[in-house]
Amino acid sequence: MNPADEILDIVDERDRVVDQVPRGEAYARGLRHRCVFVQARDADGRLFVHRRTATKLVFPALYDMFVGGVVGAGESYDEAALREAEEELGVSGLDRPEFLFKFLYDDGSGRSWWSAVYEVRCELPVQPQVEEVQWHDFLTEDEVERRLGAWEWVPDGLAAYERLRAFRAGA
Repeated sequence: MNPADEILDIVDERDRVVDQVPRGEAYARGLRHRCVFVQARDADGRLFVHRRTATKLVFPALYDMFVGGVVGAGESYDEAALREAEEELGVSGLDRPEFLFKFLYDDGSGRSWWSAVYEVRCELPVQPQVEEVQWHDFLTEDEVERRLGAWEWVPDGLAAYERLRAFRAGA
């Protein structure tokens, strides 16, 4: 199936479902939907970082420190987090990602989406989907911090990362 044809739940400012439309229409009309962000760490605690392929519908060829994506119609955040993590990391049998918090991301142009942030430990050998990921590696937190100003990151992932840092710092 073409990703643009995937049906999404459209939600209001309180994250209540108000409609269902194809992803392409939701993006074109700037309709509020749901997304998951899963921070994956390896056995040494390093973060999975990747560069998205140039063919992605949203934020093509940008770097991200999360795996994840949109929540399908009728799918829970928890289900989407596990599905997206396994798909993007190219693994099966991953432990269920741990939910941390949820926030309403606004891209600054009036478009917004509910964003649920998770974390998961992945000690399995990763084989990211070539359709989704053009480069990947596990980087230490310091390596990620050094690259924040040098690489072009997906803006919603960067917002989630900043909120996650504040969450962990107890802010």
